[in-house]
Amino acid sequence: MSRSILILAGRRPGAVDALAKAHGVTDKCLVPVAGRPMIAHVLESAADSKAERVLVSTHHAALLKNLGDPVVDLLGDRLVIIPAADNLADSVLLAAGAARFPLLITTADNCLLTPETIAEIGAEAQRLGIDAGVALARRADVLAIHPEGQRRFYEFSDVAVSNCNAYWIGHPGALKAAETFRGGGQFVKKPFRVIQAFGLINLIRSRFGLGPIHHIFGRISRRLKIDIAPLLISNGATAIDVDNERSLRVTEALLARRGSVSRRSSSRGTPAERGAADERPLAVAP
Repeated sequence: MSRSILILAGRRPGAVDALAKAHGVTDKCLVPVAGRPMIAHVLESAADSKAERVLVSTHHAALLKNLGDPVVDLLGDRLVIIPAADNLADSVLLAAGAARFPLLITTADNCLLTPETIAEIGAEAQRLGIDAGVALARRADVLAIHPEGQRRFYEFSDVAVSNCNAYWIGHPGALKAAETFRGGGQFVKKPFRVIQAFGLINLIRSRFGLGPIHHIFGRISRRLKIDIAPLLISNGATAIDVDNERSLRVTEALLARRGSVSRRSSSRGTPAERGAADERPLAVAP
């Protein structure tokens, strides 16, 4: 179980998010998704989890006021706003001071993250007995949810995966893993910024998949001097975040279907079983 959940909802310094601009809001986390600010979906899943504290790292001082969503009252004192730093790594380190560990880190655009997946990430991390973990979804599971939901996959010799923007930190000493955020979170996009953290050989192996996934993470663990592992989760929808209009439409379609199915099937199986079974491909106009 994750005792705290940190939602990263800051802005990139000097950059204007294209999606926020297109929807007339100041921050990407306020872009409407299925009639609610996107971060409200993540907050609701966090509220429904067993997390004792939900932290939001943001540059938007009036975020709660502008959010205008019932989830704020639902969370009550569990919700804590932390001013964001100029980069994600320092934002994580700053917010971690208010966290109770284990800590799950995710992003405000991870609208399809569910309480069941939050629990699955924590359970898998504790089963492996690791210091830190990166949630990943297998390509087959992602494409089974929606063929256009995610287009970026990282090829290892044994599996192709997509990042789920969810990171498990077991204890404060494992915050060395926050260095993976220093280039913006997706370390393969800006490799030279994190060569020092991962080591050049490890980075090349991670980027081009030269070996089995657990072997690569073992090399990274030795470099960082913490035990960090891939957490392969069952719900491929978690790899679909809201980055552009296409993924926004996909997300809205999946949320709509999830809502209709959950109303019909409240008595059919466990929540985790329903979450895995009810996500099926949907057609969305390009």
